[in-house]
Amino acid sequence: MKRGWTYFFLIAAVGVLAVWALAGRSSSKASASLPEVPAGSYADISVETLSALLKAEDRSFVLINVHIPYAGEIPGTDLKIPYNQIAAFQDKLPQDKNAPIVVYCRSGAMSEYAARTLVELGYTRVYNVSGGMNAWQRAGYALSFSDR
Repeated sequence: MKRGWTYFFLIAAVGVLAVWALAGRSSSKASASLPEVPAGSYADISVETLSALLKAEDRSFVLINVHIPYAGEIPGTDLKIPYNQIAAFQDKLPQDKNAPIVVYCRSGAMSEYAARTLVELGYTRVYNVSGGMNAWQRAGYALSFSDR
């Protein structure tokens, strides 16, 4: 009889561990997705979320450095457009107004301005990296520097 209970508890423990492991795996994937954007606005994302998104195999967003003057960039940056010239560089932006666009600057002020401009231009999935490159570095991530 004792042997039966031992097997029961062993199987139950393995089951609990399996559920716990699967739950942990699904929550890490959920953190690597872009949040919903309120209509007529943009959403802020953390540098941790951006880092996870940049590691994803199916990356589906455009990452834009809008800081001036140039002070480095987050690795994986697609475009460098000055925050106050977004409208002038519409030809470099995605034609699809529903395409996800992530903007950042050094601290967040310029990218907030750029995010509002993108929304005014009709883009519906605009994201601002909270704290910009400063937050990126504080979180332990490195910047890269291209020839400027």
